[in-house]
Amino acid sequence: MDYRIGVDFDNTLVSYEDAIYNVALQQGLIHSSTRKSKKDIRDRIRQLPRGEIKWQKLQAIIYGPKMGEARLINGVQTFFESCKQHKVRVYIISHKTEFSKFDKIRTNLRLTALAWMRENKFFEANGLSLSQEDVYFESTRCEKIDRIKHLRCTHFIDDLEETFLEDSFPTDVEKILYAPHMRHSCLQKVRVVRSWRDITDYFFYARS
Repeated sequence: MDYRIGVDFDNTLVSYEDAIYNVALQQGLIHSSTRKSKKDIRDRIRQLPRGEIKWQKLQAIIYGPKMGEARLINGVQTFFESCKQHKVRVYIISHKTEFSKFDKIRTNLRLTALAWMRENKFFEANGLSLSQEDVYFESTRCEKIDRIKHLRCTHFIDDLEETFLEDSFPTDVEKILYAPHMRHSCLQKVRVVRSWRDITDYFFYARS
């Protein structure tokens, strides 16, 4: 299969929903009845006074000091195993700065993410069998899209519609939106998938 698949990292391969919910609840940013969904929590916090700042401060905690509480999303390992079996190249391409301006202890977010990947066997043969050289952290969304182009990805999987809304996003790259809580997208030519099992089936079984 002549695929070159690019995959986002945060909230696409790794879930922070439990950690986000717990910290937001501890800080009084949400009510206990709020659904454990990143989108629901983000939308609720953004409605607060200075909500965008509060949301960015929360992200700085989750992607930094609380990274250890994140978990690999169900089905991700099976997808990578299928890619290895079918000799499909996979890249992780993430919009992730080195430091957050809202993190007083200056946690290096990229090194923290790489440490979490090693802990979760991203680079081991009995894990995801990924090469660390195929992991790219970019400082801006535009740089992320440039990397997608440079690596000549045929498909890109992301949890954010904003990535696909960028004018610079290449038209010849198939857009796959990972959205467990969404059935449809208003974006044209975007395939919405609700689980990694569905993604694996789409690439390796539904087409056979």
